[in-house]
Amino acid sequence: MTFYPNRHDAVAIDAVSITQKLMEGLVGRRDAPAIIDGPSGQAMSAGQMIDRIQRLAGGLTERGVLPGGTVAILAPNMPDYPVVFHGVAWGGGTVTTINPSYTAPEITYQLNDAGAVMLVTVPAFAEIARKAAEATGVRDIVVIGAQAGLSLEDVMGQPLLEQAPIDPDTHIVVLPYSSGTTGRPKGVMLTHRNLVANVTQSAAVSGLTPQDVAIAFLPFFHIYGMTVLMNLFLQQGAQLVTMPRFDLELFLRLIETHRATRLYIVPPVALALAKHPLVDQHDIGSVVEIFSGAAPLGAETEKAIAARFGARAVQGYGMTELSPISHMTVADDIRHGSSGQAVPLTECRIVDPTDLRDLPPGTEGELWIRGPQVMKGYLNNPGATAETMTQDGWLRTGDLAIIDEDGFMFIRDRLKELIKVKGFQVAPAEVEAALCTHPAVADAAVIGRADEEAGEVPIAFIVVAPDAACDADILHAHVSACLASYKRPSEYRFVASVPKSASGKILRRELRAGLSRTP
Repeated sequence: MTFYPNRHDAVAIDAVSITQKLMEGLVGRRDAPAIIDGPSGQAMSAGQMIDRIQRLAGGLTERGVLPGGTVAILAPNMPDYPVVFHGVAWGGGTVTTINPSYTAPEITYQLNDAGAVMLVTVPAFAEIARKAAEATGVRDIVVIGAQAGLSLEDVMGQPLLEQAPIDPDTHIVVLPYSSGTTGRPKGVMLTHRNLVANVTQSAAVSGLTPQDVAIAFLPFFHIYGMTVLMNLFLQQGAQLVTMPRFDLELFLRLIETHRATRLYIVPPVALALAKHPLVDQHDIGSVVEIFSGAAPLGAETEKAIAARFGARAVQGYGMTELSPISHMTVADDIRHGSSGQAVPLTECRIVDPTDLRDLPPGTEGELWIRGPQVMKGYLNNPGATAETMTQDGWLRTGDLAIIDEDGFMFIRDRLKELIKVKGFQVAPAEVEAALCTHPAVADAAVIGRADEEAGEVPIAFIVVAPDAACDADILHAHVSACLASYKRPSEYRFVASVPKSASGKILRRELRAGLSRTP
């Protein structure tokens, strides 16, 4: 085997819970603001966060939810998000984080699949939460800031002063959902050790200090925002300013007001920061580093951001199944267009996907990763787990990459069928299944098309059933009832047939080739 080991010093992974690890960055600054709500400016000190985490863990234990229960969070970024996440973790439970843009059927599926017994949300999502929870095992819906019904304050109890007993190596602390390399979203089983390992690995490379400030618009429900911002930043004693959703003008204003030093972004935001005239209307001189992830960023855009901000612009690579980071760029060794080098304790291989031969430096092949951040597997799906993970612990990423002689990794293409819309995964099979539930659709195929703003957008090819009437408006209304907005096709093309192999697999390469030939 040809391994590409990391080029960083080894680090020690503490045998603790992720919340015990987080507390390291909170206990020494009890009176200092740890997290600030960007729109309102309301701050939560580190001491208040510790107290709320422990009181929530105590209250949920008194109610019988913890230890052992699964609690779902359906909420935007806000100071109480880490309180709920870590209150459940501190009490020995499991969290499943839900995308607030999901429709009721999507939420219902995740609640059932994860086995959630409680759902925590906010007033804006309370109605859809109640609708989604009707056919699930959810016993209580807790609404943060509710004026009536069960509120977060109502479930606070006597503080649980010590971490509930857990085995960090085996206890599943969070179930974010990912499509992996194919298929509908699956629960990714991440242990305390997975998260502690990735926070430790990232801290060793990132160079974060307690003086750092970040504007947290990357959603905490997504593994990127969850690990890099909510956990890494707070664990390092740095400060977060939350945004419930991305808005460029507010983002720039918060950078100026709070003197943000680090920006964590995705490629569509990178494009706006490189080109939008609003940037010139704000003082951005406090920024020292801009870190892009979730999808590859072009070298030219990366250079343009660096020049405009007078700051470092770097990239990293990760997957939900990797907790998520396997590669990061070190501040003093930047190669634009690269995702950097493997973080400590991480091994890489570049493998020929046809015959599984290891390939030499500079040769394109599938990226395989092994390390303590690799997931335990997919919940309730041993088949998908076996397809993604080898018996000796290698995770097959489904991404085509090269690694040069110095260990720098460059993503080149994608083996997996996923479409990346503004950094979010869209599984073609999930969209196709939703389309085919319409009686006028005989068959459907979905592929991604390059888009300057979103990175990619879904395009649907539709075979209409005999004697049926169907158009784009009908299908748009249909999928709007069952799919989040970013999963919905931006264009519908009506065709006589969908190309398939002898085994019935959709030949997406043929569809993409036809799309590229379209004037």
